[in-house]
Amino acid sequence: MTSPKTSLTLPTPDFYEYPWVPVQSVETQGRFLILRWADGAELTAFDLWLRENAIGQGGIDPSTREALLDPAHLHDDIAVRSAAVSDSGSVLVTFGPDGVTAEYHPGWLRHVADGNHRASSWLPNPVEWTSSSLPEPPTHDGSRVLTDDAVFGAWLDDLLRYGLARLRGCPTEQDFNAELAAQIGAIRDTNFGHLWDVKAVVEMAGFADTNSTANTNLRLGPHTDLPTRETPPGFQFLHCIENEAGGGFSTMADGAALVEALRVEHPEHYDALTTLRWIFFNRGPGIDHRWSGPFIDLGVEGAPLTLRAFYPVRAFPDMAPQDQPRAYAAMRCFSQMADSERFKISYSFTPGDVVGFDNRRILHGRDAFESGGRRHLRGMYIDQDEIRSTARVVSRRLANNNNEG
Repeated sequence: MTSPKTSLTLPTPDFYEYPWVPVQSVETQGRFLILRWADGAELTAFDLWLRENAIGQGGIDPSTREALLDPAHLHDDIAVRSAAVSDSGSVLVTFGPDGVTAEYHPGWLRHVADGNHRASSWLPNPVEWTSSSLPEPPTHDGSRVLTDDAVFGAWLDDLLRYGLARLRGCPTEQDFNAELAAQIGAIRDTNFGHLWDVKAVVEMAGFADTNSTANTNLRLGPHTDLPTRETPPGFQFLHCIENEAGGGFSTMADGAALVEALRVEHPEHYDALTTLRWIFFNRGPGIDHRWSGPFIDLGVEGAPLTLRAFYPVRAFPDMAPQDQPRAYAAMRCFSQMADSERFKISYSFTPGDVVGFDNRRILHGRDAFESGGRRHLRGMYIDQDEIRSTARVVSRRLANNNNEG
């Protein structure tokens, strides 16, 4: 059974344009519709989900493309009375008890059948790395990142793939990070401020007073920032404005690779680091951020890995006394591995560099400064949600442009 309706410009429950991939057949099985395409692809669609996603008709608002149906009103009597494929391959469904008929774009339905609606869609798969497989940060042309979608998209993809990517040749003006953020998403504000400076003037007499070890010439071991927060910032971006200081090489290690190595090689330490909790505490005047959690926070399935690994703010064991010896042993093993040549890479900052990295996955650090000179980095945080959203938008835009070409 088909309908004479043959629209090829149907709106969808989002703002994307989908290729028209005609549905070949539709079959009712209880509360579900089984949709099939000519190449064998199938989608099993529940009646209430279809009703929620009807454009107009009280389902999806045509202006906002957001759902309007309160779940309290999704009664079981909203059943499919009839379902058919139109002559053009769209799907027509009539629901009870009010006889509402909705038409569904077959390309939108196909993108669900293909799994392209999932949180991981349009994003690269993460790749674990060690110093042998990734000896330096993946590098892209910073002079084109704000004007060339291909460069911008490739940089974002590497940020998500490796948790680390560098731009070279960016302007050295202090507001460049803000310009970059304007193309990505909202900056995550913290007690450091919206945008913040890491400045060091290396002199014989040492440094001026500072409330952050980042503004000293001290070595910083492998760590992640702000484990004192329920959700630590997602990505950190450091823009090099000037660097005349000797020494002070930056270091990075992939926490994802390290955690997997721990799981396989030191299961007893892996267990301690993923289950025993610590209290992390910002010790600065005027702030009192605290959070209790494991050193390695695996979260729920599909959630980003979160490493809480900053020893200056790890304050108290939040565990039974008998667990503390193994907690310290596990933490020592973790930190030694993160600082080993197997996992750690080192690189220097050149003025115009922007290094972005996943603050919850990548352990970053710095060697001590050894000689005189000025060093000024300007930093910001942007949450993972913003990076992922923009990467999807750019990936789909590039794909559409290629298809049009």
